[in-house]
Amino acid sequence: MDRIRDLASKKAAVIFTKSSCCMCHSIKALFYELGASPAIHELDQDSCGREMERALRSLGCNPTVPAVFIGGQFVGSAKDVISLHVDGSLKQLLINARAIWF
Repeated sequence: MDRIRDLASKKAAVIFTKSSCCMCHSIKALFYELGASPAIHELDQDSCGREMERALRSLGCNPTVPAVFIGGQFVGSAKDVISLHVDGSLKQLLINARAIWF
């Protein structure tokens, strides 16, 4: 859990993913389209990936990826991020966290 919190606080936007996850790819593409450059942590490429996946599950991530943090705060999974984008609040969260500047 500490490693998740540490990694999540190092950049304004952080996404925990798996390289084979299509929803992870979609969320990363959305962030890039909005002008953000999130830190991406591929759990299936990290030696501590299984441990981090368990920690994400304990935070309430189900499924565990993608898990999105903005400004060090857990935002949610793909459905949560898409909902925020549809209602217009995702961009403002990214601006407030200084992940984007416009």
